[in-house]
Amino acid sequence: MAQQALTAGRTVPRKRVFFGLLDADGWAWASVKAAVWLVIIILMLGYIPDRAYYLTVNRTVELGVLAWSPVNLCPPDNETLPCPAPVGAVVPWHPSPAELALPAARTDGAAVQAGTKLLYIGGSDGTTAQASVFVAQSVPPGNFDRWAEGPALPEPRSDASVVNVSGRIFVIGGLDASGAPTTTVYMLAPDAQTGDLGEWEVVDAIALPEARSAAAAAVTPDGVLLVGGDGPDGPVGTTWKSVLTEQGDLQAWETEASMARPQADASAAVIGDFVWLWGGRDASGPVGAVQRGVIGAEAAEGLPENPDAGKVVRWDVSNEANLPDARTDAAGWSANGILYHVGGADASGPRTELYWAQPTTAGDIPEWKHLDVSDLPNGLVGSSAVVTGPNVVLVGGATAEGPIAMSARANVAPQSPFFQVGLVGATVPGLKIEGEIGQQLGYLNAAGAGTVNFVVLLLIGWAFAHKEQARGIVRRVLRR
Repeated sequence: MAQQALTAGRTVPRKRVFFGLLDADGWAWASVKAAVWLVIIILMLGYIPDRAYYLTVNRTVELGVLAWSPVNLCPPDNETLPCPAPVGAVVPWHPSPAELALPAARTDGAAVQAGTKLLYIGGSDGTTAQASVFVAQSVPPGNFDRWAEGPALPEPRSDASVVNVSGRIFVIGGLDASGAPTTTVYMLAPDAQTGDLGEWEVVDAIALPEARSAAAAAVTPDGVLLVGGDGPDGPVGTTWKSVLTEQGDLQAWETEASMARPQADASAAVIGDFVWLWGGRDASGPVGAVQRGVIGAEAAEGLPENPDAGKVVRWDVSNEANLPDARTDAAGWSANGILYHVGGADASGPRTELYWAQPTTAGDIPEWKHLDVSDLPNGLVGSSAVVTGPNVVLVGGATAEGPIAMSARANVAPQSPFFQVGLVGATVPGLKIEGEIGQQLGYLNAAGAGTVNFVVLLLIGWAFAHKEQARGIVRRVLRR
């Protein structure tokens, strides 16, 4: 018996998804769905619990990717700074109240912090060098109490170089009462247990090879550098270093690479493998010159020891790195890898401008920045800067009218915006619950968010595996 052949059936077109680009039953679409669900799982079980923790303990929390934010709101503590504040910017200066004035007007002295105390050492009353030392108790975060008389120097000194090394304070060189540079080094060794400052000692073993004043001092990991300054015949270009022993004592000064040019009354700081010297004066007057000293690096493991490791091997100059204007007798300091220069004098007298720069790791200064709102209220020379907590304090100095006893304070760590909105991200305020309580609450919030999200993922998985039952539940809920 003949059998009838089946006719060709109707062709069922394959379902297309993703704007018709992919086959709904193909591997490409399956891979896309798997990647999407992987991202969703990471967000729900990793990112969201992480944000929940930091929302509890941080001041602000970033959500998403905030590459650009047209909307920025900053806390009032930043005062008139732009929002967000530029890196390195300083909150406007505030003069200290009369209660925190020095016992006597001083200029060209040195402020330094020793433990919980601030010291203002020596200086001039506008006529001659003084031996006085004033002491104030520091008050966290970044404040201080009234000044009182402390242990006086053995002899008057102004324009001396002062450093704190291994818990001991050294007063290096400086002008004596007759106005001549000296070679002496005085040391004060406060008791770390009791806080007693003790008395000054003359350290003959590290007396300078030649008289110096207005030299720039910088602390290195293995000792102290003394750069430039005034010798018996004016500005010099010498570099001396005193290396620390294993016991923490400074050794006799050794000569290292000469500077590119003589410079006195400058500021100095060591950042990475470089020592920076900026501002001051030469034989012709104020300069804006910036010099960079290169410090020899340690030899790599397995190679012969580098005899120049830790030494200044050369000094470089670049006109592109110079200050915008010539300044001498300014206050300079370094904080968070940034160089600061405020006040000082040019040919016209005391100035108010604050400049700052952030050297690169390669040893370049792209630019010196300036904001009018961060300038001093009045021109000031001969002031000394000390960083305490988030603040920098300028102590003493002289205006056009003469030496002053006042100080001024500014915050060198402006706060970031507490609210920002961008195209694909935002910054929102956090609870900032501090201490152990904050951490424990943060862990609980993270665990809670993770647990809730895990349950949600389980429900989503059940719904995909039981689509008809899930649709029925949805229909019943919508009917109510």
